[in-house]
Amino acid sequence: MTSHHAPTRRTVARGALAGAAALLLGATPALTAPAAASGTTAFGPTASEPAVASGGRVLRLPAPTGPHAVGATVRHLVDPSRNDPWAPEIGVRELMVTVLRPTATGRGFLRMPQLTPGAAEVFTALAPLVRPHLPAAGADWTATLTHARTGAPPLPGRRPVLLYSPGGGDSRAMGSSLAIDLASHGWTVVTVDHPGDASEVEFPDERPGRDPIRTTVLRPDMDAGTFRTMIDTRVADLRFVLDALGLDRVGLYGHSAGGTAVAQALHEDPRVAAAVNLEGYLDRMDGTLLPVAREGTDRPLLLAGTDGFRDDRLDRSWSALLAHGGPVARRQLADSDHWVFTDYAALVPQLQAAGLTTAAGRAEMVGTLDPRVSVPAVRKLVRSFFARHLPAAR
Repeated sequence: MTSHHAPTRRTVARGALAGAAALLLGATPALTAPAAASGTTAFGPTASEPAVASGGRVLRLPAPTGPHAVGATVRHLVDPSRNDPWAPEIGVRELMVTVLRPTATGRGFLRMPQLTPGAAEVFTALAPLVRPHLPAAGADWTATLTHARTGAPPLPGRRPVLLYSPGGGDSRAMGSSLAIDLASHGWTVVTVDHPGDASEVEFPDERPGRDPIRTTVLRPDMDAGTFRTMIDTRVADLRFVLDALGLDRVGLYGHSAGGTAVAQALHEDPRVAAAVNLEGYLDRMDGTLLPVAREGTDRPLLLAGTDGFRDDRLDRSWSALLAHGGPVARRQLADSDHWVFTDYAALVPQLQAAGLTTAAGRAEMVGTLDPRVSVPAVRKLVRSFFARHLPAAR
């Protein structure tokens, strides 16, 4: 769509939502707020219950644990050599990334919101469609702030770089807490959005073939062809980011489909020194093993999962890789489920404490483990792996 007038944020959001609602038709959103479960506590730096703002409950992300403050820069990358598989009319493949770097101080710089205002407005409506246990109302997604400071200058010197690929249907924003914690310990971290399969991605402008906010094309009934396109596109996206930013000898980590993609990118690209697969399958939906699982790897790869998500398909594809030997390890978190590796680990318990999701919904998303245990456990797992294989400068 091309307009002679700059669209308002609300107009952009409405247009994005109209397309997304049609694509996601068939999902089962929670249209009413369930009753609160007793005996739960929120995870945040202040009171046990999130504050209430005019737009609903304000959810808080846990603070990073490293010695450095963190600065954030958002970049728009364009790959003219590829067309977008989800929207060929665009003519190029575009990505949005956030670069997180250690900084001397965050004083005088604003904290970066988890979601941009336009993206937050779209996500408010998409949330229960993309993740059915999220509420349709009652949470102020515009108010959650990260602990990174927009525009804060990085510390001098070269630092090892880690790239993050989120899960299918998730935006890079939902991996903010772990990425910022890693940056606070000395790494440069680049979080990557994969437009078309991410829930929503906001661009700095319009261009022919797309609006400023793109929403997901994924449907609840994803087929094998769509899954293949998603993984192949993500691998190509990650490799393009390495090209565009001039990176070499990097670490990759990713959740779910992002975990699948980083494991395969490790196999394909010698610039990747080590990778962490946070509960991503290593096969196609038809059962065909990915090359990394068929052939193995000679570079370090961590397979991290949960007891709540573990199934025969995951065991089969991971066991195929482990059977090759080499520097591959498997770890499992107890009393946890799939989205414990994301910001939902801290946010969903706050939603439950506020009566905006049920205990069963929380358990299905992140498990029953207290976030004061699960969040540090995930951070330590990823951080200790990269400290061994791609140590950060102090």
